[in-house]
Amino acid sequence: MEKTDAIVALGALAHGGRLDVFRLLVRAGPDGMAAGEIARATGAVPSTLSANLTVLSRAGLVSARRDGRSIIYAAAYGQMSDLLGFLVEDCCSGKPEICAPLAATVGKACVAEGGRC
Repeated sequence: MEKTDAIVALGALAHGGRLDVFRLLVRAGPDGMAAGEIARATGAVPSTLSANLTVLSRAGLVSARRDGRSIIYAAAYGQMSDLLGFLVEDCCSGKPEICAPLAATVGKACVAEGGRC
């Protein structure tokens, strides 16, 4: 991941409402959720949710697909992985014990999510 892409992604996540939506979609898994479901789960009004989803989409953090009359949004796990990789790319400086707690946390999250990492 390029530095500019990381800045855009981090900027998209640097908002409480967008972070809530993104985390909800990460938990939802690859099938994603309809926009109406996201609104109900987050309590967001439609115009705000639409704006937040647009910012997340432009950052490459969510994808959208039409299913009948609904638009289904899903977390872009590849972009999320790339961002996390970028953030820890230079971690440790030859001292793997520094990053071991992070790796353990990610491993636990993957198991809790049924291996969806």
